[in-house]
Amino acid sequence: MLSAALSNEEEKLLACVHCGLCLEACPTYVQTGNENDSPRGRIYLMRAVEEGRLDAESNAFRSHINRCLGCRACEQACPAGVEYGQLLEAARFDLSQAQSAQRGWTSRALRFVLRHVWLHPARLRLAFGLARLMRNLRLPKLMIRTRLARLISARFEFACALLDSSLARKASVGEKSWAQSSPSQKASVLLFKGCVTEGLFARVNAAAARVLEANGCAVGTPSGQVCCGALHAHAGDLEGARLLARHNIDAFDTEAQPNIVTNAGGCGAMLVSYTHLLADDAEYHERAREFSSRVRDVSQQLAATGIREGATIDESVTTYDASCHLLYGQKAGEAPLEILRAIPELNFVPLAGSEVCCGGAGVYNLLEPELSSRVLDEKLAHIKETGAQILVTGNPGCHMQIGAGAQLHGMDALRVCHPIELLDASYARAGFYEKQEEEVRNQKQQ
Repeated sequence: MLSAALSNEEEKLLACVHCGLCLEACPTYVQTGNENDSPRGRIYLMRAVEEGRLDAESNAFRSHINRCLGCRACEQACPAGVEYGQLLEAARFDLSQAQSAQRGWTSRALRFVLRHVWLHPARLRLAFGLARLMRNLRLPKLMIRTRLARLISARFEFACALLDSSLARKASVGEKSWAQSSPSQKASVLLFKGCVTEGLFARVNAAAARVLEANGCAVGTPSGQVCCGALHAHAGDLEGARLLARHNIDAFDTEAQPNIVTNAGGCGAMLVSYTHLLADDAEYHERAREFSSRVRDVSQQLAATGIREGATIDESVTTYDASCHLLYGQKAGEAPLEILRAIPELNFVPLAGSEVCCGGAGVYNLLEPELSSRVLDEKLAHIKETGAQILVTGNPGCHMQIGAGAQLHGMDALRVCHPIELLDASYARAGFYEKQEEEVRNQKQQ
């Protein structure tokens, strides 16, 4: 089979000088020691396919490209600035064009769900509604405790743990909606809710909106927004990703063009890549560039506008794990930590290897469970070293991956949450929201 997408990325392929500085930054290479599981090894395979020396349907190309987490840590280590993430998506697009007979049942199931559920908002809402119902009834937890899930398969057991880990471990401080139209607004923003975040972590969206309002930002939520397309792009379905991207560009195309705020590192990294994704689309390319320039993680938005200090919340040891795509895709290294610094007397302990992938990577943990678990085990070992009772991370996939691993490894005392949830709790303790609501009521009476 001839290369399709990789043939358009020849310049990026040739940018790699094979210096090897990316090797130790790559979690899969560190685990396997196999050169083909390193960024430069995979780029060598991509070049072989692009030049016609290797078939894209070959077992070597398929296995080593699929074993990549796509964390993009190699991009930070690369002195030549190779855009590896874009090369990986092109390689997976070429893989997706391979004969379906060579795909396993998990890959076929993923392609079916992405095409027939994720591209249809009503179906996706129904799917997440059913998932929440099962989670809230604690059915996944029951199947794990009775070992029924393990009897079905280890992969199914982990899937149950992923779903169960999305349930809030403590009652959220923000069950009520946020107060809108603060008298001291500094800026207006539009919230990108995200499919997984809104479907399983709606509390995070609500907390982000309250915190933004408390810091003077009026928050809007466009009704026409859809999935960011990250799962499609990572799976090689670039056309599906482009379809979703066009929908989002249309939904967020308002006259004022305010910043677009996300809570999920994976979503944010995908949204800022719309310029590249739609580079050949005459109608949307310039609109995609403008859209991507407006995207901010919630931590970046707050760091820019200023973060009010809250109140002390508890004495639990807290640590932070960086979302790969938030760190390497959106370049948000310090901003999430600024959120935590706004909480007085927070008992914070740094996490060794915070910048290293946890092994979640979308649905990688279900498609490549063996290698994913090896990466996760290292992450959990470092978390144990901190003695933390609370781990904060800025991406729902990371939340579920670490939460599921902690549950199955007996780390039941660990609570995983988003940094914005802690700041939200701190603001609630400080009484900020009651003051906001009173100001809004006074405004309405005037």
